[in-house]
Amino acid sequence: MKLLVAYATTDGQTRKIARFAADRLAGLGHAVELLNLEDAEGLDLSRFDGAILAGSLHAGGYQKTLVRFATEAAADLAQMPTLFLAVSLSAAGDDLDDWSGLRTCLADFKAATGWTPARVEHVAGAFRFSEYDFFRAWAMRRIADQKGETVEPGKDKEYTDWAALVLALDDWLVGLTPRVKAGAVSAG
Repeated sequence: MKLLVAYATTDGQTRKIARFAADRLAGLGHAVELLNLEDAEGLDLSRFDGAILAGSLHAGGYQKTLVRFATEAAADLAQMPTLFLAVSLSAAGDDLDDWSGLRTCLADFKAATGWTPARVEHVAGAFRFSEYDFFRAWAMRRIADQKGETVEPGKDKEYTDWAALVLALDDWLVGLTPRVKAGAVSAG
């Protein structure tokens, strides 16, 4: 099958997650196109049998490029199997308020874009101190401290559960079938 893995990233962890997903799918024999949504203008979704979109949550919202793409492509996305990898640090924990916030942000995203993913997986992100400027690093250390997390200044700390992501990807693939393209003639 021909699958799209498209992502928006702020600090690079979502790109890493999307690349991992693309590698997993390709390793299972699928044709995969990995695409940064910054480069998605004019993308013809009818070429794909399914799509995975990935984006990360920052300050209560997903990247503008992800929101714009999902809004413009909502009708096409609704016609295919989709998986949304919603990346956030909140997904790393079990704080009920954090999870309530994740559900609210997802509902806001769906309302803003008009796209309801067939499946959503919340994926834990990372502290990417190597990517932060001074002020963002200070703010992220403060957040970590408030959550009782120990982080070393200047060192990245990853929370992504790669084994759980493999299971989610494999489960999403179950039952996926190639789309019948408009104008296609079936043998028989």
